[in-house]
Amino acid sequence: MQPMLATRAPVGSALPRGPEWSYEVKWDGVRVLADTTSGTLRLRARSGRDVTVTYPDLAALADVQGAVLDGEVVVMAGGTPSFEALAERMNVRDPARAARLAARTPATYVVFDVLTLYGVDVHRSTYDERRAILERVTLPDRALLSPVYPDGDDLWAVTLEHGLEGVVAKRRTSTYQPGRRSSDWVKAAHRATRTAAVVGWRAEGLGRSGGARGVADPGGRLGAVLLGAPDEQGRWRYLGKAGSGLAGRRGADLVRELTGLERPGPPLEDEVPAQDARGVTWCEPRVGVDVRYLHRMNGGRLRQPVVLALRTDAAVDPWEVP
Repeated sequence: MQPMLATRAPVGSALPRGPEWSYEVKWDGVRVLADTTSGTLRLRARSGRDVTVTYPDLAALADVQGAVLDGEVVVMAGGTPSFEALAERMNVRDPARAARLAARTPATYVVFDVLTLYGVDVHRSTYDERRAILERVTLPDRALLSPVYPDGDDLWAVTLEHGLEGVVAKRRTSTYQPGRRSSDWVKAAHRATRTAAVVGWRAEGLGRSGGARGVADPGGRLGAVLLGAPDEQGRWRYLGKAGSGLAGRRGADLVRELTGLERPGPPLEDEVPAQDARGVTWCEPRVGVDVRYLHRMNGGRLRQPVVLALRTDAAVDPWEVP
């Protein structure tokens, strides 16, 4: 089963208001379903990939019997979730390294919904009914229940003050709609972030005046990645070039994932500016990254995108008209 997804609040508009809505913090982490219906714990990312080995510190969730829980894995730093601290952990598949990182930067599972409990499917119950069920569950160590609030405006101000990501409004009469992006859940973030696909890369030092080559070397250090996303018709559109956030292990992990995905030309419908395309090796859009940016410009491109993390656990967000 895939998680239910929220729609974004339109730019410049407020979250929905009224007694038919409940409000929660939008946690800055990675979405994970915790499934114990087989008798053992399985943690599954939004993409469906099994990430149980990645988070050994969440093993106590196995104590919640016959359950499918929906929540966000976060790593706290200074009392607030830190996506940068989580990014080092989220793509780890080696059990020994995962255990070392768990001891150094332990994760917390913030639970906000329940689909099944004690083997009983409750996903067709209303949000209020599911919430009442969830509040009776005894959660283990390294797991906590996401609080709910009656006033979205107050929560918006508090999350901004405390450096949290944003707010999600949920219709209290809504059912859980697996795999669907529903207007019954509406999210708004203080900072603009999204998941995009890498459609091309350039090695460090290429693409500058007098230094362009036809093909970049993925075995070296990345200087920039070109980003894209599919529109409603499945056509890939250009989102812009990111040159920040590619140092260290993040860049090395990206190089590993991109190797072998080369293609002769861009997979895009849009024309890429010549200065962006210079020295680029184009690739199949199979590798996702989370990026933070200032805003979207005319034509849908991102202004000053910065790569936050490699994402092998989430689908690419669709291209939208700005």
